[in-house]
Parts: sequence; C-alpha cells; structure tokens
Amino acid sequence: MPIVFFDEAKIYVKAGDGGNGCVSFRREKYVPLGGPNGGDGGRGGDVYLAVNPHLNTLIAFKHRVHFKAQRGGHGKGKGQKGRQGDDLSVEVPPGTVVRAADTRELIADLTEEGQRALVAKGGQGGRGNAAFATPTNQAPRIAERGAPGQERWLYLELKLIADVGIVGVPNAGKSTLLSVVSAARPKIADYPFTTLQPNLGVVALDDYTSFVMADIPGLIEGAHAGAGLGHEFLRHIERTRMIIHLLDGASAEPLTDYESISEELALFDPELAGKPQLVVLNKMDLPQAQALWPSVKKAMKAQGQRATSMSAVTGEGVKEMLGAVAEMLESLPREKPPAVEGKVFRPAEEGKAFTITWEDDAWRVRGAKVERVVAMTNWDLDEAVQRFQRMAEAMGLKAALREAGVQPGDTVRIGQVELEWQ
Repeated sequence: MPIVFFDEAKIYVKAGDGGNGCVSFRREKYVPLGGPNGGDGGRGGDVYLAVNPHLNTLIAFKHRVHFKAQRGGHGKGKGQKGRQGDDLSVEVPPGTVVRAADTRELIADLTEEGQRALVAKGGQGGRGNAAFATPTNQAPRIAERGAPGQERWLYLELKLIADVGIVGVPNAGKSTLLSVVSAARPKIADYPFTTLQPNLGVVALDDYTSFVMADIPGLIEGAHAGAGLGHEFLRHIERTRMIIHLLDGASAEPLTDYESISEELALFDPELAGKPQLVVLNKMDLPQAQALWPSVKKAMKAQGQRATSMSAVTGEGVKEMLGAVAEMLESLPREKPPAVEGKVFRPAEEGKAFTITWEDDAWRVRGAKVERVVAMTNWDLDEAVQRFQRMAEAMGLKAALREAGVQPGDTVRIGQVELEWQ
C-alpha cells in the first residue's frame, strides 16, 4: 500500500457562542427597591491555528475535521457575569497556508514557531437586565441572548520549508543524493516514481554551516497539468531559496530533460523558473555520463547557469557540490511569507446593511448586523420583542420589507428565526 503524504486538508472551525444575559432582581429583606441585578453572559472562545514545529504533515486532519471552541457561560443574579469560553488552539505544521474554503482567500501563512492566526471569533455575551436599567425604566424585564460565534470551512495547504529543493526527471538520483548528504532515508529503487512524497533532510557541512534540503518526486512533461506524480508537490519548491536541478547522467539526452523540467517549473509558476539554480550532472561513475559532461557544462555556461558534476553512489564531487550550494545560499535572502497572519474572518455581508430576497415561499433577510440582532433577541420576553421592533424600524428594515412587497401573513426569515409579518 503506497504511503500518502498529507499536504492538503479541509476543516470546519466554530467559535464559541456568547452566554445569555440574565433577568434577575435584587430581593433582600431590608432592601424593598433592590432593582435589577441580572449579569451579562460571558464571551465565547476564539479559534486559533498555531504552528507546532514538531509536525510535518496534515495527517491529523484526516481523522478529525470539526473543531469547536467553548461557549461563554450564562449570566446569573447578583450581577454575576458568565465565565468566558476557553479559546481553542489547533496545531498545524510550519509552512501551512490557510485559505477560506469557498473563496480561496488567503487568511494566514504560518511558517515559524510561535505564530498563530485567529480564524474564528467568539460571540459576545448577551447583556443582563441590569444593563438596560434607565431612569424611566427602572425594572426592565429584558436580557439578550449571546451572539453566535463565527464558523467557517478552511482549506489548509502545506508547503515544506526548505532551503534547497532537488528537482529532476524520475530516477535522476535525487533520493540517493539526499540519503548520502543527510540522515534522511527515503525509499530508493531502480524504477520510475520511487519517491511518492517529498523528503526533508538536514545537511551539515561543519559546526556553523547547515541547510535543509528537500527531495521532490520526479517530474515529467505535463507535470504542471497533472501528469505523473510531481504535479502534486510542485508547491513545495515555492518555499525554497534555490534549486538543485539534478540531471541523469544515464539519460540519452540530459539537456533535453533539463529544458523539459525547466518548462514545467515555469508553467506551474513563472517565479520558480527565476529561482537560482545549480545544475548538477549525476552518475559520473558511468562512462556515458563522463562523455556527456563537457557538452552539458558548455551548454549551461552559455545559459548563464552554474553547473557541476558528481556521483551520488561513489561520493565523487558531492563535497564540492555542497560547497557550491552553501556559497550560493550565503548570498541569498530568506523567503518572507506575506504579512497576513491574524487576518480576522469577516462575513461576506459585513459591509452591507441587509438584503431582501424571495426564497422558498418566504422573505429572506441577510445582513451581519440584523442577523446578530435577531440571534441575540430573547423571543420569550415581551420587552425584548418590543425592543427588536424598535430596532427594525430604526434600521429601515420594516420600510424595506414594505417596499419589497411583504403582505400580512408572509413569513420573514432572518438567520435561524422565522417571523410572521403583521
């Protein structure tokens, strides 16, 4: 059974709902006019994605998809406020790109330990009746329900963080090279597509010089469009600072292979073709490779590409190749992800007051503010219902419904609530 590298996942996150406010009055023997003392509800917990440097795949999300933060506690009498819901932190590996599942909008790019992004905000707690007391209404029998927490589907995409990415045709010797220069032990065999997943290895030249190298599954013509295996992993090269373009010395036409792979990189992402490259002709232990080296070296020089040769099997030229890589890396800046960490989710209707449409034999009202007001209205309390009527009038909702053509007896849906127009 082949090993699957989990570098994509879709998860659902739900922040905690706010706690409900309380209707309560102070009742003590010697305090005849105690007044309202209902406490506010607590705020719901937020949902964060946080980097765990010990993770390297998204496999944990294969078995668990739904993540919900704790709701806020309800308010109580004697002015007691409900407890705040605990935040939920969902751990992801470094290199995780977070997008909205429906729009693919970039939300966060998490690359370093300690980074975290707020992806769903907890609902605010509802106010208790103590908060509604006024000189003209000293005994309000009204309280709010807690606001619902934000919820959404997220698309997670993992891009391995490595300094150097090794690319080339199948069987060029990428896995062999990684196993020789690092402690990584990728599967190696003499048939195409041995590598079914990217492999990472740390290369240490001395006590002060080290870098991370990634072996990317072999690429073939049409990889950018889905041919072969490499198209699934081309995204991992985007994180690298440079590329080792490994040529197969046993190939009849290594220069043709070079042009083909370079074209695939450019078609997948034009910026990949512009990354610094070290072209390496492998398998110099073979007479065929030794005969090809002069022409390869000349062709790369004509294209302005730095080139070297080696044999991953015998170790010939490997040290020199690594020295060239270290020298190139020293002059290259580290990649910086877009500064989008912590981008807060905003519903699509946030910027609009509300919209009214006719759907399924009822009027549907959509709008972040009006839906929040409806969700926080306690429909069991007459004063709360009257308050909503006043707010709907002030927001222009009633006038808009009349203009749309609402008739007595029509159903009006706002959020999860159905109302009958009278």
